[in-house]
Amino acid sequence: MSAKSDLDRYYYRNVFGISAVEFSWGLGLPVVIESTFLQLFLKNMGASNLAIGLIPFFFFIGLSVFALLASYMTENMALKRNAVIVLHVISGVMLLLIGISLFIFGQSTYFLVIFFCCYATFSILIGMTLPVWWNYLLKILSADRSISGLAFMLIAQNIAKLAGSIYIVHFVDRYAFSVQHSAGIFVAIGIVFSLGSLFFFLTKELPQVQAVPADKGLSFFQYVRESIEHVRQNRNFLKFLAGDADLYVIITIISFYANYATTYSGVAPALAAGAFVGCIYVGAICTNILLGPLKLFSLKGKYVFAKTASLSATLLLIVFGTTWSFLLASFLLGIGRGTRMLVYAPAVKKLSGLFDSTRYFAVAPIITLPLSAALPLLCGKYLDRFQGLGGTSYRIVFMVAFGLILISLGFILKTDFALGSDKPNKVPTE
Repeated sequence: MSAKSDLDRYYYRNVFGISAVEFSWGLGLPVVIESTFLQLFLKNMGASNLAIGLIPFFFFIGLSVFALLASYMTENMALKRNAVIVLHVISGVMLLLIGISLFIFGQSTYFLVIFFCCYATFSILIGMTLPVWWNYLLKILSADRSISGLAFMLIAQNIAKLAGSIYIVHFVDRYAFSVQHSAGIFVAIGIVFSLGSLFFFLTKELPQVQAVPADKGLSFFQYVRESIEHVRQNRNFLKFLAGDADLYVIITIISFYANYATTYSGVAPALAAGAFVGCIYVGAICTNILLGPLKLFSLKGKYVFAKTASLSATLLLIVFGTTWSFLLASFLLGIGRGTRMLVYAPAVKKLSGLFDSTRYFAVAPIITLPLSAALPLLCGKYLDRFQGLGGTSYRIVFMVAFGLILISLGFILKTDFALGSDKPNKVPTE
């Protein structure tokens, strides 16, 4: 029996397993990643805009610097499920520690220091997890059914995110950001993340019979150099990376626009902390259904669709400042973000031309690090420096974001998605 038919045999089992994990994680993601709750919570704890900008900064540093370490440690593993589980579980433990420290220290400088240390460690672990996780997902799903499988997984995740965001609206409306209840939220999320990750045990992983030849004897730094060189020579992939860079622009917008809405547009904090994120997830669910099971558009068409939605959202933030415009912009940001989540892994796999594309998933964030790390910090610093401009300072940020997304669209249009192969090929060595 071929590897492809074996994978299709376990398709429903694997989709259920990964969907159960993502549903568990989806319940807590509205609080800790691309979160309007987190920025408002930190503001209530006394953090500055620059400190809030450290959240996406830490996250992208974790994605960029430590992803290759995980790739190096796991590339020659025939079976990677256990590595995926361990990384997921320990990530949840970091959030548990945040909740415990908040119980102990309350609203204080000590807590903020511990929070940022734990969140930085959480970001490092997520950075190590993602390339291994993406490659694992594509390893247990056949090429023909990968997008539909990922779509069902992301639908489960986004339904859970929506449920989590609805709860956040209730939570903030009832408890504001009280220390005791906020600590309970982080403890609960840490436990759910860790236990939910055990659903990976339900998935069936086949031995990597066509694995890329192992680069035995290479030091970590040699491995990094060769991986970067291989990606550098793939000019079509570099065009794709430039086109995909609007992800970091969108996340930067999400990191600040709730404060803009509550401070200068009269939007209630409970609405901004929960309903904005809820609309993002509704948008993501809609696009997962349309572009996954219904299989609308090609890979390039899906990316153009995503960027059109993101451009429209940014334009709404620039021109309007009403509750309905924030909610609609959130929905459109969800379409853009959700589409990217769905098509990124299959696109990287295809454009890499490698059977095991872990190193491509690891190298990609390193190349985009200057933008991903600098953009949120620069925006936070700018907003602190020019507070006297009021809401205009935020609109200037959104104008810059609009221009960057437009540039990324141009690079996607230049990318040839017909190139690449699902056949294995060896990474060249010097």
